[in-house]
Amino acid sequence: MKMLLTVEFPHEPFNSLVRSGRAGELIGHILETIKPEAAYFTEQEGRRGGIFVVNVQAPSDIPAFAEPFFLNFQGNCKFRIVMNPEELQKANLGELGKKWA
Repeated sequence: MKMLLTVEFPHEPFNSLVRSGRAGELIGHILETIKPEAAYFTEQEGRRGGIFVVNVQAPSDIPAFAEPFFLNFQGNCKFRIVMNPEELQKANLGELGKKWA
């Protein structure tokens, strides 16, 4: 199942890792490991942030996606299930609307 992983990077230790030249190397290693379908970097709440679409086979996979950010950056991670338009069509919203109207 597709999950949207959002990561917020605190200023520290990220600033120190940038100064030492290690931030890019660590992010590259994490991305090679988690193999996101898509990866974007942006600002979140005034801090550096990342947004990644990852494929999760089982709930037990989640630590493998989160721990690299927790341990290397003291990052805050959030996971949300996402679906594409075809998957949304399978939800049969019309029938759900009739059932709950």
